[in-house]
Amino acid sequence: MTPTIAPRVRTLVLLLLAAACALLAGAGPASAHAAVTGSDPGQGAVVDKAPARISLTFSEQVAMSDDSLRVLDPEGKRVDTGKPANVSGTTYAVPLHSGLPDGTYTVAYQVVSADSHPVAGAYTFSIGAPSKTSVSVSGQSADDGVVGWLYGFGRYVSYAGFIVMAGGAAFVLACWRRGAGVRPVQRFVVSGWVALTAATLALLLLRGSFTGTGKVADIFDLSLLGQVLQTKTGAALVSRLLLLAAAALFIAVLFGAYDKREDAQEKRDLTFGLSIGGVVVAAGLAASWAMSEHASVGLQAGIAMPVDVLHLLAVAAWLGGLGALLAALYRAPAETPVDAPAVRRFSQVAFGSVLTLIATGTYQSWRQLGSWSAFTDTRYGQLLLAKIGLVVVMVGVAWISRRWTGRLVETVPAEASAVREQDRVGVRADAAGGAETAAVGHGNATGEGDGDDDGHGRGDGDDHGDGDGDDHGDGDSGPDTGTDEQPGTEPAGTERAAQLARQQAARDAARQKRMRDADPNRFGLRRSVLTEAGIAVVLLAVTTVLTQTEPGRTEQEAKAATSSSASATADAGASGALTLNMPFDTGGEDGKGIVTIDLDPARVGENEMHVYVERPNGRAFDIPEVKVEFTLKAKDIGPLPVVPDHIATGHWSANGVQIPMAGDWQVDVTVRTSDIDEVTVSKNAQIG
Repeated sequence: MTPTIAPRVRTLVLLLLAAACALLAGAGPASAHAAVTGSDPGQGAVVDKAPARISLTFSEQVAMSDDSLRVLDPEGKRVDTGKPANVSGTTYAVPLHSGLPDGTYTVAYQVVSADSHPVAGAYTFSIGAPSKTSVSVSGQSADDGVVGWLYGFGRYVSYAGFIVMAGGAAFVLACWRRGAGVRPVQRFVVSGWVALTAATLALLLLRGSFTGTGKVADIFDLSLLGQVLQTKTGAALVSRLLLLAAAALFIAVLFGAYDKREDAQEKRDLTFGLSIGGVVVAAGLAASWAMSEHASVGLQAGIAMPVDVLHLLAVAAWLGGLGALLAALYRAPAETPVDAPAVRRFSQVAFGSVLTLIATGTYQSWRQLGSWSAFTDTRYGQLLLAKIGLVVVMVGVAWISRRWTGRLVETVPAEASAVREQDRVGVRADAAGGAETAAVGHGNATGEGDGDDDGHGRGDGDDHGDGDGDDHGDGDSGPDTGTDEQPGTEPAGTERAAQLARQQAARDAARQKRMRDADPNRFGLRRSVLTEAGIAVVLLAVTTVLTQTEPGRTEQEAKAATSSSASATADAGASGALTLNMPFDTGGEDGKGIVTIDLDPARVGENEMHVYVERPNGRAFDIPEVKVEFTLKAKDIGPLPVVPDHIATGHWSANGVQIPMAGDWQVDVTVRTSDIDEVTVSKNAQIG
């Protein structure tokens, strides 16, 4: 690499890293992956009498602690009693004190979604009439502060470490086995292991504070650490640490016994064993993400987790191998340069990885978005479009790299041969100069020597003798009558030898750089691969933010539920009609949606009931069966079953629905989306 290129390379790398950090910093706090899709009483609702409990419905299962649901009166005092409980499906409730006075009450919640991300928020409802003052509860989640940013950065480093370690090792085994003995490649892979291990330990310590208080002081709270170890995320992080111990052994063998193995058959056998073991360890590490994040919940989780593992392995093979190739192109010694067959093999591996990424990425996009509109209407979709754009650009640059690869030749280019010839001439000249220097040094020790043709060089010896030599250096020397050597002669010779060694090392380094730059095709390949690596840094940052963002399906579902009705028990005005909106998820294919119950006039006696079933995007669809039951627990009445008739797509109706008395009725709706996928969702409503 020429002296002018090196600063440019460093500057480009620093700029790309700065862009990635800016992207992470500007991404905002990590959005929750579970969303509140309903509440009872609802946001801003005004109820006639105090409810016995409050309930929240989420888009997926959540984990709760004793303080996950809090209800505060207008003075800021807690009025909830007991612990939050899962009453049905994804609905959670906490009981309230009886006889609550009129006023505005605040409901605050902080839970952990099934895919390991914290969810926090607050809303208000009123009893009787809104009060002039109400408690203000900050909706800031624990992931908004310093701990949240540290946790996000730790996730980025862990992804990067896995890609570098797994991809670098795969590059050595699959593309360039000689690279096992190249120091820059060894450092590259080991740095990935160190980064992933350090990030995993940091995430384990940060997890308790991240999902709880968000305080820096709680990072080293051992009681919180004990609670984290009992969660799904904690188990995944511990499993990752155990697998990293196996990965350390793998790396030690790869860069130790494998590199030193001379017998071809033994090396082939060891290559096979390391390949199998490496794939198993890498798949296990990838599964530690798949089992605790997006893929582990929602639609087709059993299929999504293996697909996610395959996706991560393909990313590592492509981006990690790219980084290893970059290290080899820029830092490998001239004696062991990365050869053209190795680059071509990596090109084939990268092409296969891209095809795998397209297939797995398409499935993941469909699963997380669910509709074309989610690409532009949700933050997740917008980030996904940015990621797709970066991948397209990176594939374009990779195509350029592939062209440079095709131009690489096995023969040493003429420029490199010329460089080597110049170095050999320089070495001979240096050797002659060294011999002359040594001769002069000897003359200095034994006498005085004068050359016939060169009167400039003169050595002064001791007083015991002198001699004259001709231009061939065979002149007589004077008798040496002394036996004592000049003081400091040996140290001077040692210092001169060290100086010559340093000069030779400098010449060797310069020769290696000249040989690297002698082939214009290799030089072009280095630049294109460096560009790919820079794009990969930003791509990884976008991916990290994407994994912390609420999926498009969930976001659209929450918007649909909110827009359908501002309150789960909203009164439709003078008509007295009651509308209840209840999100459901049967867990099967096409099992998510929203069921709406319209009861008119919602009074004692006969009522007309309509049932509507919609997808999260608002489109009506049919299901095999829907049933409704009314229960008045306070009077031990019910359940009173109602089986509505199918009227049109996504629409059922029933006339003459009898409500025997006024009260706080529980409305249970059973939704069946297939022969085996069924769920019952519930809402409480004041009828009569």
